[in-house]
Amino acid sequence: MSISKPRRKLGHSCAPLRREVKPASFRLPATVSRSALLEGGSDQRFRRLVYDLFTIATRMSALREHLGARMGISAPQYSLLMAVGQFQRERGVGVTAIARALHVSSAFVATETGKLAQAGLITKRANPRDGRAVLLSLSRAGRALIERNSGAIRAVNDIFFAALTPARFATLSAAMAALVHSSARATANLSRDQALIWREAAE
Repeated sequence: MSISKPRRKLGHSCAPLRREVKPASFRLPATVSRSALLEGGSDQRFRRLVYDLFTIATRMSALREHLGARMGISAPQYSLLMAVGQFQRERGVGVTAIARALHVSSAFVATETGKLAQAGLITKRANPRDGRAVLLSLSRAGRALIERNSGAIRAVNDIFFAALTPARFATLSAAMAALVHSSARATANLSRDQALIWREAAE
């Protein structure tokens, strides 16, 4: 007569219990060294600023998408349409000036304003001072489109920037302009840093 092996009870593991290991303590190294960005030697406030900037940028993109969709155009095209309306004055505005204002390439402006021109929202004419360049202006349809949506645009901006007093607005405007300049220098070094990383990895 054979003796059968006892069945293993379901829901119970035969593996030995592992003692819970407490994770090692870790302190994030400082992410900045400039004294203006440190409080008592800590970069905690700077880190909060970075997180807040990411959040604001994400929300601004979402609102730009929303306003563009209301007008039947993409978010970048919305920015271009508004910029042309702001800077065209009587003569029109050049592609380079719009690219400089929006911090994008002239090729991007030329491509997207070409689409807006095909949609009948922007007009292009030769620059009388430079036959190789064009001047951009809002068409009658483009002006009407902005005017129809101006109430929604104001409402969104009034709520989004409601926390700004005149003093805060002036300070923030100056700070953002300065950050645009310094961030351009930082991103210009990305290709150099990438080449350095690859070289160090190969050694």
